[in-house]
Amino acid sequence: MTSQTLVLVGVAGVAILAALAAFVVTFRRSAGPDWRAKVERDAVKADRGPSEELVPPALEPESVEQPEEDEAELEPAGVTVASAQRLVEVSAEEAGITRRTFFNRALGATFGTFVGVLALDMLAFLWPKVSGGFGADVNVGKPQDLLAQAVNDDGSVTPVFIPEARAYIVPAPSVISAQYEGANVDAEGLMALYQRCVHLGCRVPWCQPSQGFECPCHGSKYNGIGEYFDGPAPRNLDRFELEVNLAGDLIVKTGSIYQSPRAPESSVRYPQGPSCIAATAPVGEH
Repeated sequence: MTSQTLVLVGVAGVAILAALAAFVVTFRRSAGPDWRAKVERDAVKADRGPSEELVPPALEPESVEQPEEDEAELEPAGVTVASAQRLVEVSAEEAGITRRTFFNRALGATFGTFVGVLALDMLAFLWPKVSGGFGADVNVGKPQDLLAQAVNDDGSVTPVFIPEARAYIVPAPSVISAQYEGANVDAEGLMALYQRCVHLGCRVPWCQPSQGFECPCHGSKYNGIGEYFDGPAPRNLDRFELEVNLAGDLIVKTGSIYQSPRAPESSVRYPQGPSCIAATAPVGEH
């Protein structure tokens, strides 16, 4: 299971847990203590009165002086008592958030978490690797060991293929062509050639009998250090910059590719034997 799949499964689990938590919290809030318990007793008592009309609190009655001349004729007037209902505002902390608000916030938090994790996963996928693998500096070992593997007892060459660098390690000629001066494409008598044909990108295999690289897709041919010899390829094989670290290991800098035009003359002899593919284009001047 890839890391992307694990991340997606984890995000789905988090979303499910968040939804369950939202449901539990909402259920507990809806089944919680009655809000009437927080209302003052006077308000509850007034709410149970005979009148359901909401009237403003009555002002204190003012004493009214009656004319003396009518005192004997006055009879006690009937008094109508209207119960007043007190409205008590409940603070937001006491009332809590509404169910709709809670669900909106929970949904927003879950969606935000999903988007954030997805964005991090995409950045991790697109971000270039800083160590190891193609596009970074690849340690291919000691130069003397590579030379021993590349040069056979009979003097023929068998390039050392490095899968992590997608490169062939080949012996460099004793005299480097002027087109490679200052390019840092040789170190300790070695060169690193990109496996890709410069014509249409096919992988170019090594032909042991001819001691060169021959592309089976369209017939491009290169000598033992990747210099153009024949076919539709527009230039030499691309090569990587090299360096030797403090420990004496050869480092192939696969992030630094050097391109060179067709060599004016071959630095090594090619072909040294029969070709592995049929000629597909006329041989030009070499």
